[in-house]
Amino acid sequence: MGQELTAPPIGKSGVIEDQKFAIGPAESPSTPDVISPLKVLLIEDNAIDARLIQIMLSEAGHGSFELERADRLASGLKRLAEGNIGLVLVDLSLPDSYGLSTFTKVHREARGVPIIVMSGLDDQTVAVNAVHEGAQDYLVKGQVSGHLLVRAMRYAIERKRTAEQLAGYADELRKRNAQMEADFNMAREIQQVFLPRHYPVFPRGAKPGESALRFTHRYLPAAAVGGDFFNIFPISDSLAGTFICDVMGHGMRAALVTAILRGLFDQLIPHATDPGQFLGAINHSLHVILAQTEEPMLATAVYLIVDLAKREVRFANAGHPSPFRISRTDNSVHPFKHFDQSRGPALGLFDNSVFPVGRCPLEPNDLVVLFTDGLYEVPGIRGEEFGQERLLGAVRRRAQLAASDLFDELLVEVKEFSSHKEFEDDVCLIGMEIQRLGGMLTP
Repeated sequence: MGQELTAPPIGKSGVIEDQKFAIGPAESPSTPDVISPLKVLLIEDNAIDARLIQIMLSEAGHGSFELERADRLASGLKRLAEGNIGLVLVDLSLPDSYGLSTFTKVHREARGVPIIVMSGLDDQTVAVNAVHEGAQDYLVKGQVSGHLLVRAMRYAIERKRTAEQLAGYADELRKRNAQMEADFNMAREIQQVFLPRHYPVFPRGAKPGESALRFTHRYLPAAAVGGDFFNIFPISDSLAGTFICDVMGHGMRAALVTAILRGLFDQLIPHATDPGQFLGAINHSLHVILAQTEEPMLATAVYLIVDLAKREVRFANAGHPSPFRISRTDNSVHPFKHFDQSRGPALGLFDNSVFPVGRCPLEPNDLVVLFTDGLYEVPGIRGEEFGQERLLGAVRRRAQLAASDLFDELLVEVKEFSSHKEFEDDVCLIGMEIQRLGGMLTP
């Protein structure tokens, strides 16, 4: 091969002593841009096997490798600790170590170095276990040519490099996921601040237990943050405003739009005495904002005013599921559309949408329930949705329950119906129980 191979010196023990084998043609130190040969550590106690490996690499390696040898695991680990080793060839049967534990110890010391096991044991199970533990390859002595050995070494180096890159990507991904999770947690905390923490009482100054209107809600975002939003606020001692909306989709994008809606809601409170004008004003402002985005977005909503003095609800609907009026007097449950089918399109779709105002009568002990479609758009095990008809029936069966108990039982029933036993979309429920009606509202 253009270079005479010189046998390595034999020690008194009859094995090749620890040393370096320069493999391939010598390079002039003055040659520019010379690529240094890769340093390969051979941990092998058998002198004949070591000699054969040296010859194979010399003939097939073309000067790409510089071989060093250790005849014991201890001396091999010591050399690895010194560094500057690019690849390890290791026999599993050594005087001071045997079996897979040999590889384990080498791997522990040389985490970033590709390792090829060269063993006289042709055992598929051992081979698979070695590769599973991190070996780049498992070669059987006597079944390997020089070209096969060199190819295996080059493949091992490339696989190790690829594995390190993937590990780096995975670590970077973990860091980014951790940051994203922290961002989502903060967004969830901020979104929770948007939701009412205390319900208003009617008239103002009444004790919570003596309020003419009592409120209950359930808010279940499908992700860390949700696309549902609601607010309850007093307009006067006899007028209560309630707003509920559902932004298309869920997750961060939907949550950002709910934040926008919250800001618009606070800004447009002066229009809150007229449900149609209020939704119209929100729609106009939201359309201006969403028209500048590439992804289409919209929100459905209902805004209603409970008028205790006039014994009615005035409402405007923007493509949202119709609220229920539950009468405890006759156990009847009717959607608001039963009393007035007026409605407008979803918010954000068109600039000058009109939202007609409907009316629904009220009686003492009535319960008004608002909800988002995540409550009933739940697929069952046969693929069918829970649906609004089932929802209406489930509410009718519980018409006499207090709103809190009704909501809890309803959520359990829908979850049991679900093929996944959970809600896949955001769910929001609001209950308003009418304790008293009339103009003076004295406690």
